[in-house]
Amino acid sequence: MPSPSRLSVTVALALVLPLAGCDRGAPEAAQGTAAPGAPAAKPKGAASIDRSFAGQPMPTLDLINPASKAPFDRASLAGRPVLLNLWATWCAPCVKEMPLLEALAGEDRRIKVLTASQDLGTPDRVLTYFEKERFQRIEPWLDREGALGFHFGGGLPVSVLYDASGKEVWRVVGDLDWADPEVRGALEEAIAA
Repeated sequence: MPSPSRLSVTVALALVLPLAGCDRGAPEAAQGTAAPGAPAAKPKGAASIDRSFAGQPMPTLDLINPASKAPFDRASLAGRPVLLNLWATWCAPCVKEMPLLEALAGEDRRIKVLTASQDLGTPDRVLTYFEKERFQRIEPWLDREGALGFHFGGGLPVSVLYDASGKEVWRVVGDLDWADPEVRGALEEAIAA
């Protein structure tokens, strides 16, 4: 049985995460018209790469496989860049980018794409979603205590790129087009480091 403090943290996270970051029902922002020849402006609230935490070490990854209940083996990441993605089945932007992360994991094996679900108390939803989508390259991991959600501020989705030594390169709060050439170029930073 979890300690009272862990139970309080879990309950707090369960109440806060659905309200933070992920706006599942919001309409898309109206797009303005750019001047001819000018680059299109990002929509208001569009995700962008944040390098202000560069150099921070990867936090503890207290993840479990929701099917086998096996803990995540952090040693499996040694010497390899990692793209850590926090997501949830109830978060529309998260679900939107999951197939893109699956494709990235298959196209660039130099980077480990690690997804950590924030679906507290509902591991079956994560397994059902993975089975429905037939993901082959990303694995269903569950952040069982929600510690990563608290560590990164509660908004979803959150993606953090780490270099092969486990130091943060950059992070994004919000969904990204992982096939975009600019984003792919930014991923190369971790590979080159």
